[in-house]
Amino acid sequence: MLMVEMCHVTFASTSEHHQLCRLEYRSRLIIKSTFIDISVIRLCFVKMACQGLAKGETIHTLKAESETLKGKLEEERAKLHDVELHQVAEKIEALGQFVMKTRRTLKGHGNKVLCMDWCRDKRRIVSSSQDGKVIVWDAYTTNKEHAVTMPCTWVMACAYAPSGCAVACGGLDNKCSVYPLSLDKNENLAAKKKSVAMHTNYLSSCSFTNSDMQILTSSGDGTCALWDVESGQLLQSFHGHSADVLSLNLAPSETGNTFVSGGCDKKANVWDMRSGQNVQSFETHESDINSVKYYPSGDAFATGSDDATCRLYDLRADREVAIYSKESIIFGASSVDFSLSGRLLFAGYNDYTINVWDVLKGTRVAILFGHENRVSTVRVSPDGTAFCSGSWDNTLRIWA
Repeated sequence: MLMVEMCHVTFASTSEHHQLCRLEYRSRLIIKSTFIDISVIRLCFVKMACQGLAKGETIHTLKAESETLKGKLEEERAKLHDVELHQVAEKIEALGQFVMKTRRTLKGHGNKVLCMDWCRDKRRIVSSSQDGKVIVWDAYTTNKEHAVTMPCTWVMACAYAPSGCAVACGGLDNKCSVYPLSLDKNENLAAKKKSVAMHTNYLSSCSFTNSDMQILTSSGDGTCALWDVESGQLLQSFHGHSADVLSLNLAPSETGNTFVSGGCDKKANVWDMRSGQNVQSFETHESDINSVKYYPSGDAFATGSDDATCRLYDLRADREVAIYSKESIIFGASSVDFSLSGRLLFAGYNDYTINVWDVLKGTRVAILFGHENRVSTVRVSPDGTAFCSGSWDNTLRIWA
């Protein structure tokens, strides 16, 4: 992070150099205000105080100064807060009648479905479950093409490789394992398993980058990490969350070098994959962030939280621009995804429903019933013609 570099400079041994660096530190803070995690400012000031105080300074005065800087940061953000999203969208035509139905139901898991992902061929799906099984489905025929039993239960993460030739998964084993797929449906996939990533706590999410050669993971150990699939080597680690990281999502651009993560510390952090730095941080939720998803353009992202709201954050304005909630919704949102155009936001909730939100107007346009337990995952197909939901009722449903 930016702060780490500053700290090395700031903790100079001589008082004169110390003060000069502090001036540079303060000025750079304001210039870079849009990209600073405010909590780290406090940490730096406490460290500065411990390593050597300038004349007349105390920890109390440094804390007061950090609060002043925090206020200035919020002022800079407020300057960009000129209009609300729903006000901009007032003249936009409202969506017409919205009808979606369950077109397929995939049955085969023996316990809660925890995660799923689409193959880029728009037809196949991989899902993982509390029963320890990972299943590859044909969404058209509902047939199971591959199945593998993991060495642990609660397989909380699974992902399809961009080529469609492999799947990755993991959970309470603290690992991310990659299984190559072949046309032989009777092949023993477990024999070809490759352990790629190793965390010190459960694996909560995983996603291939734009190739089969690298994979991003998030974990209950509070970190995210980028790994080389072939060698299993750790390429970059991402430290900035103070609690379990529950979800991550890679920027949609082909050359995208950023991703967003959300966790139990109520924060959504945006990361630079090349440097490992936390470039933006948002903390407006009141409870755990269960899911994060980039807007199709890559300029914003949505979150779903246990505080029963979904929120939209604009990266250019560096702030929250919309809240999707109703007084009648009191259960947490477990998963979110956008339609291909970005006009709709699909959100799965713990009250067994899927709410569909108009992203621009902030209104709910549909509520979908069908699952008999909490909805744990929602993913729109690559061509945008359907979406799949997974639930604790042991099934997946294809909606269109």
